[in-house]
Amino acid sequence: QRQLVESGGGLVQTGESLRLTCAVTGYTLAESAAGWFRQAPGKEREFVARIGWNSGSTYYSDSVKGRFTISRDNARNAVYLQMNSLKPEDTAVYYCAANLYYGGSQTSNYRFWGQGTQVTVSA
Repeated sequence: QRQLVESGGGLVQTGESLRLTCAVTGYTLAESAAGWFRQAPGKEREFVARIGWNSGSTYYSDSVKGRFTISRDNARNAVYLQMNSLKPEDTAVYYCAANLYYGGSQTSNYRFWGQGTQVTVSA
């Protein structure tokens, strides 16, 4: 059974950091693109970052560029999101997603999703 499980969320203050982990089981991540999305209360799910299946390409939303870093470890079947200089507007449930080979910046580009982890940034 394919599962993506996010962890690492929590409550932090403005300017602090968190590292999210997406652990993948029942599914080989090596040939899949992966992405992180987030959803704040009352808002639609939005793209945060993605990484290509060969790990050579990354892409970020303008709102997190320069503060967040996406990475992957195919040996561990995991994807990470390092979040630095967090702001209150980063507060949301963060989801990881995966898709064979190609992953874009739309939710419809990804077939497999995790259940999400809550990130709360206090002012």
